[in-house]
Amino acid sequence: MNNTAPSIFIVDDEPSNLFILSEYLEDDYRLSTAEDGKIALRMLESEPEHFDIILLDRMMPNMDGIEVLARLKEHAVLKQCPVILQTARTGKEDILEGVKAGAYYYLPKPFDEDMLFSVVKAALRERQNYKDLQHALQKTTPTSELMDIAKFRFKNREQVRGLASLLANTCPAPESVVLGLWELMVNAVEHGNLGITYQEKSLLIKQENWAGEVKKRLSLEENRDKCASIEFQRKSDCIEFTIRDQGKGFDWIPYIQMSWDRATACHGRGIAMAGRVSFSRIEYRGCGNEVFAVVDCLPSTDRERATDTASGHSLQRYEPSIDTAQ
Repeated sequence: MNNTAPSIFIVDDEPSNLFILSEYLEDDYRLSTAEDGKIALRMLESEPEHFDIILLDRMMPNMDGIEVLARLKEHAVLKQCPVILQTARTGKEDILEGVKAGAYYYLPKPFDEDMLFSVVKAALRERQNYKDLQHALQKTTPTSELMDIAKFRFKNREQVRGLASLLANTCPAPESVVLGLWELMVNAVEHGNLGITYQEKSLLIKQENWAGEVKKRLSLEENRDKCASIEFQRKSDCIEFTIRDQGKGFDWIPYIQMSWDRATACHGRGIAMAGRVSFSRIEYRGCGNEVFAVVDCLPSTDRERATDTASGHSLQRYEPSIDTAQ
């Protein structure tokens, strides 16, 4: 196996499940395994930078998957490692519990090979994007005391990466904020200005032609002059971002929470993840082609008090629910 191949850590107390998953994945990925949650946690904590994604069984003796997941989310490094929760329990309340614990990817049992590869690839895309953004962030000079108000235009993913890194460095916890800015800004370009729908993206990802379609649409005459914008404003207690695109807007309400039908999908988590990980509040306005996001700069107790009093159609740092209407 190529030493540069992505590394996957598989945790399952059933040897037969470990065998099946290893058979599917061993040709393309570097694999490590554990049959117990406590052992898995020790292995992960001993090499937190080594693993790209974790395939975690939900129901195990000694320490179940939800408890392992909660411990991972408390770890400074491992909290950023995407977790695929593999389980036979795919009911609404079960998925809600996993989402609350930090699992955004699900793999139902018994395993379906196509779904396995789809979800693994989606989690690896998230992991690689996280690494790219952190690298860009490190190359950007912190500007936290140098800028109070600014407005920028952007047209493509390369410009988004640079701007997201620059602006995240104005905030507390820039390594988290950069992920949310990336998600909202890329949405403004690809779903907003270029008009690519959720259904179209699903098909393009399946065909492995997502990047090609984005490049093609960017070159079309009708899109060449389209720009999205981001406004930055520092206030005494928070930092505000307003992102606008030139698209027709979209029905954003189903995407502010993890929905039932997207629990095993290969995309569609970005807005919900941005609200949970990056911002204290997200608010879509009008037809959906403008989004307002807030990063609090208050101590945690004051931040919790402010969140409790916030209102409107916004995504806040909350205990998420599952949208079953989709």
